[in-house]
Amino acid sequence: MGMTDPIADMLTRIRNANKAHFKSVNANMSRVNMNIANVLKNAGYIAGYENVKDEKGYQILKITLKYPDNKRTVITDIKRISKPGRRVYVNADKIPKVLNGYGIAVLSTSRGVITDQEARELNVGGEVLCNVW
Repeated sequence: MGMTDPIADMLTRIRNANKAHFKSVNANMSRVNMNIANVLKNAGYIAGYENVKDEKGYQILKITLKYPDNKRTVITDIKRISKPGRRVYVNADKIPKVLNGYGIAVLSTSRGVITDQEARELNVGGEVLCNVW
């Protein structure tokens, strides 16, 4: 049976690996997941990501997590906002701020997958995929 929500699966894998202090985590490869990982890397929440192949030849997105020291984590939490059963779309003037600007909202817009701050600068709305803080 196919996966219903690959974005939520990737975010859950990142959340669980982050709490367990893993160095890296593997997620299913898709264009949207890679774009979300790129936004998280540019915002400074993860160290990096790469497209690798597993032993069966399937493509996997390997995400390297980032930690400032042994006890703290860069990512406090990740929350999926728009789900397959309930899509959440916002206009450019209604884009939410996450923790008064301490976190980011990841949006899927006509200009690609971008952060809430970039969407405000470009004056575009879209689907709110997740919040990260």
